[in-house]
Amino acid sequence: MAKRILVVDDDEMVLMALDELLKPEGYEVRTFSRGKEVLKSLDHEEYDLLMLDVIMPEMDGVELCKRIREREDCREIPIVFLTAKSREEDKIQCLEAGANLSLSKPISPDKLLEIISDTLG
Repeated sequence: MAKRILVVDDDEMVLMALDELLKPEGYEVRTFSRGKEVLKSLDHEEYDLLMLDVIMPEMDGVELCKRIREREDCREIPIVFLTAKSREEDKIQCLEAGANLSLSKPISPDKLLEIISDTLG
């Protein structure tokens, strides 16, 4: 069964690029542009990996990550931030919110695929 990856980013081009990168590798990908959509999806869908952006309208990725980690059924799902925020304090904030990893954009597709593969086992 294909590993399921949820990707949330307010940039449609990023969502399209990640979808086109991940699907040929055998991953099932669901994309969202808003945090509220993600929370609704988690009510009825299960994922193997969540990839979040930090900067988003309405609810930023850090707040979304905190809300996800509050859910009993989502405490063990790996969460990886893929964000333009690259300062050390930004990475620490993501990790303190419950993320497993914080990566800075841009990142090479090969490196990202390697990290995803390692994260999913």
